[in-house]
Amino acid sequence: MPPFSIVLMAKRIEYQQPRLALRAMASNKPFGKVIVCFDGSNDSIKAIKLAGSFASNYQSEVTIVHVYSSPAVGFSAASGIPIPDYKALEDAKKETAKSVLAKGVRAASDEGFKAKGELIEAPSVVEAMVEFATTEKADLIIVGTRGMTGFKKLILGSVSSGLVNHAPCNVLVAR
Repeated sequence: MPPFSIVLMAKRIEYQQPRLALRAMASNKPFGKVIVCFDGSNDSIKAIKLAGSFASNYQSEVTIVHVYSSPAVGFSAASGIPIPDYKALEDAKKETAKSVLAKGVRAASDEGFKAKGELIEAPSVVEAMVEFATTEKADLIIVGTRGMTGFKKLILGSVSSGLVNHAPCNVLVAR
């Protein structure tokens, strides 16, 4: 029996408490696998703090993921100039990405929970995160509102917006 009823113009309308609509969880326990999309920004630090709540309340397995792209170097074979060796640029980019990921894993440890880190090289953060979440059968992705992607979106970042629209699981956007 509902907590109360409303009679309006001789028609009875029953009040039902709103329910949280969640997609079916991939694992047996709610929020068993949580992925944090981390880019080193303040909003992604907030995402890690939220992940700590899920880790303590639901015993969630947390993975912090940092996606980086190789440096783009323009080159035209028609110019006759030898193809440049930009391995040093790639190595520097990868080392920077490793340090960003280490910062995220340290932040999790500082919040009092254990998280594993995953470094992914891909041209699109959204595509890489969707693929990773699908492969890992994640129950939840936590992402910051705005990251370090520049001036693409002012209110909701392009990565968070893309994940909300394309992720195979629930997405929590941290503010």
